[in-house]
Order: sequence, then C-alpha cells, then structure tokens
Amino acid sequence: GMATPRKAGMPLGVVKALDPCQLKPDNMETERILTVLDETTVKLEITGLILRIIGSLERYARMLGPEMTSSLLEHQKLSMEAQHLLSSPGDEKSRRVVEQRLKCSMRNILRLFMANPLLYHGLKYRIRLRESPADVFIKAFMEFRDFTLERLLTSPDEEKEKIQLMEDISLQVEKNTEMISALQEELAAAIQTRDEEVNRKDKMIENLKTSIENLAKSGKADIQQIIKEGEKQQKEDEKASQERCARLKQDIQRLRVHLNALVLKHRASELVLRKEKCKTESEIQKWVQKYDTDMSEKQAVYEELQAVYKEEKDQLSLLMEKHALLLQEYTEIEEERRMLKEKEEEAAREEARRNAAATCIQAFWKGYLVRKIYKSKLRKGRGRGKGKGKSKK
Repeated sequence: GMATPRKAGMPLGVVKALDPCQLKPDNMETERILTVLDETTVKLEITGLILRIIGSLERYARMLGPEMTSSLLEHQKLSMEAQHLLSSPGDEKSRRVVEQRLKCSMRNILRLFMANPLLYHGLKYRIRLRESPADVFIKAFMEFRDFTLERLLTSPDEEKEKIQLMEDISLQVEKNTEMISALQEELAAAIQTRDEEVNRKDKMIENLKTSIENLAKSGKADIQQIIKEGEKQQKEDEKASQERCARLKQDIQRLRVHLNALVLKHRASELVLRKEKCKTESEIQKWVQKYDTDMSEKQAVYEELQAVYKEEKDQLSLLMEKHALLLQEYTEIEEERRMLKEKEEEAAREEARRNAAATCIQAFWKGYLVRKIYKSKLRKGRGRGKGKGKSKK
C-alpha cells in the first residue's frame, strides 16, 4: 500500500520523477528509524572514544569538566573491578552486581556526552583514533543504516525490477560462459598451431647452428692472420709510448721549477692573509660576544612574555568553561520562555473563545427576552379586541 501501480507502458523511473512521494514510506516513520540508527552510531563512537580518553584522563580533565571526569574515574574503577572478578573465580552474585553497576555507569557517561555534543565532536577531532575492531563494527553498522534507508525508499515495483534485472544478468552470465567455452576451444587450437610453428623454427635454428660451426672452422686461418697483425701493431705502439714518456718527463721537470718559483712568490702574500685572518677572527669573537649578550636579554624578555601568555591561556580556558555553562543555562532559559509564551498564547485563545461564547449567549438571551415581551404584548392586544366585539353585540 506504500506505492501506486504504474501506468501501462510508463517506466518506473518516470513515475518516480513525476510523483516521488508515492514511492516513499511515511516520512515521520523514516525519520524516526533513521534517528534511532544515527543515535546508536553516535553512541558506538562515544563508547570507542571513552576507552582512549580513560587511558590519558589527566590530559583531557580540564576539557571534560569535573562531572564527566568523576564519572570516567568511577567507570575505570568499575572496569578494573569487573576484570578482576572475571580473572579470578568468585561469587557469581558479586560479579552480576558489578556488571550492573558498570552498565549504569556507561549509560550515565553516554547521557552526559549526548547532552554536550560540542564536547564529543571536540574530543573526536582532537584524539587521533587508530583502526580497531570496534571501528570495523561501526562501519558495518553504518552500512546497515544505509541499506535500511535504501530498503525504506524502495517500492515493491522497484524491488520487482531489481529481481528481474538479476535474472537477466544470470542469463547473460550463462551466455557469456558458453561464449568463453567456445573461445577456450579456439585458444586451444591456436596454441596447437603455435606449437607446430615453434617446432618448425627449432629445426631451422638447429640448421643455422650447424652452418655457424662450419663457418667457425673455416675462420681459424683468418684469426691467426689477425693475431700476427695485432702483435706487429703492439710493438709500434710501445715504441711511440716510450718516446711520449720522455717528452712528459721533460715537461714535469720544467713545471717543478715553475712551481718552486710560485711557492716563493705566494709565501709573502700568505703572511699578509694570515694577519688579516687573525684580525677578522678577533672581530668575529667580539661580534659573537655581543650577539650572546643581546640574545640573553631577548631570552629574558621572551620568558616574561611566555609567563604572561601562559597565565592568559589559563584564564581563557576558565572563560571557555564558564561560557559553556552559560550557554547551557541560556538554552534552558530560552526553552522556559518559549513554553511560557505558548501557555500565554493558549490562555489568550481560551479567553477569546470564552468571550465569543459569552457574546453568543448574551445575544441569544436578549433575543429570547425580546420575543417574550413581544409575545406578551400580542396576547394583550388580542384580549382587548375580543372585549370590544362583545359590547357591540
């Protein structure tokens, strides 16, 4: 009853485009179902977040506030107590009591987080979460939520079309399977043809190898001739190399003389440069000392500014906490004002209805009195008329 039948010859997509509301369930029911699923997803994420917050509770104590911090400490104590009872066999009744208290503590923490969504989102983006089995379950639950939404927004006609589409796909798969079988047979024939071609080429390669061996035997005489010519060329190269070494020795002797002259020439300039280097090092030392003095003064100023910054940062944190409390109080006051205004408007409407009813009653009563007076006058007039008629007789 949630979807209307299609008109003859009209596709389902056209009907959905013309009147999409006919293919959707009741909006209020869908919103309620999605709200429950979204709240469950948020609670699962908060549960996974609580385990990481408890591990470093001192770090987030100021951000969480005293009530949330105390609840998390109590939950941590109950968790440790439950683990101890599970690890050591003991009284079953005590274990059940601790488990019940642990469940109540978890519900209380979830209630506090749901009442302050800004805190939950701030912690979520501040803590770097690693992948865990709980995250895998949350992703699966979110996929279930999307699947539920798709099922809620799918009409019976669309479901029939999906089933028909799956049947068509199955038929197409069967056809493709037959086609693959035929192609495999063609592939086997092609492989056989290729193997025959490979055998033919292997025989050709054997013939070529035999030809190469024959060429190698006939080329031995040529190789011996080439070796003789190489030995002759080697002797000529050795003679040319000896002549070149003699020329290089003469060049080395001349360059050594020139080097000694350059060493004597540059020793004087080296002394001058050393004096300038000493002078430059002394100036650098002075500049370093001056830099150290200036940096010490600036470091002192920086430490003073850092202390002021830290104090102002602490004040800002306190102001942020006060702002969050004031914002919550402001929201409650606004809600009370809205409810008071609705009551005043309802009272005004009730007063108007009463005034209208009183006016109607008064008008009816006045009409009744007028009719009564008019009837009494008519009766008196008729009585006088009858008396006059008798006297004439």
